Amino acid sequence: MSTKAQEVALDKVLVARFKEGDEAAFEEMVSRYWDRIYAMVLQLLRNSQDAEEVTQDAFIRAHRGLENFRGDSSFSTWLYQIATNLARNRYWYWFRRKRDKSVSFDQTVGGDSDTTLAEIFQADIETPQDIAVTNEFQERVSAAMDLLNVKHREVLVLRNVKNLSYEEIANELGISIGTVKSRIARARESLRDRLGNELL
Repeated sequence: MSTKAQEVALDKVLVARFKEGDEAAFEEMVSRYWDRIYAMVLQLLRNSQDAEEVTQDAFIRAHRGLENFRGDSSFSTWLYQIATNLARNRYWYWFRRKRDKSVSFDQTVGGDSDTTLAEIFQADIETPQDIAVTNEFQERVSAAMDLLNVKHREVLVLRNVKNLSYEEIANELGISIGTVKSRIARARESLRDRLGNELL
């Protein structure tokens, strides 16, 4: 049996185990495919933070959709397709955002005026409204974090607040790196469910 055939066979076993309620099977899938998915997405996006978020998103989508996965294609093909679509969406979102913001603040406001846009809009200064919106969002995230189970809250704090690497989190919690990645993906999924679509 070729290596590819062995991989497909093992994936089928893991999918079947997951559908029977075995969460460890999904953690094994994350361990097997994380680095490959991340490398592919990084090639597309050229940004490690975006690539990490898209990779996690891909596993969140896979976790949600696996129950209905019919196996018309191999699990790996299906997973790569999810990741590729998410990466493309992220790329176009980034491209539009960059394009929409490409107004030069050095241009004049028009007419006979020498006043530039920069003089009217003081860049990088938050208005009281901006600060209020930011504070409100932080409070909502904080409240949503409090509703997560302890394991999920703990792993998000270590990753997003303390900025620890996967290896450092694994050492700190005494679990495998695959479990860390899987737990972070599920924690973010829970957080998103509580916050709606506000959290990218």
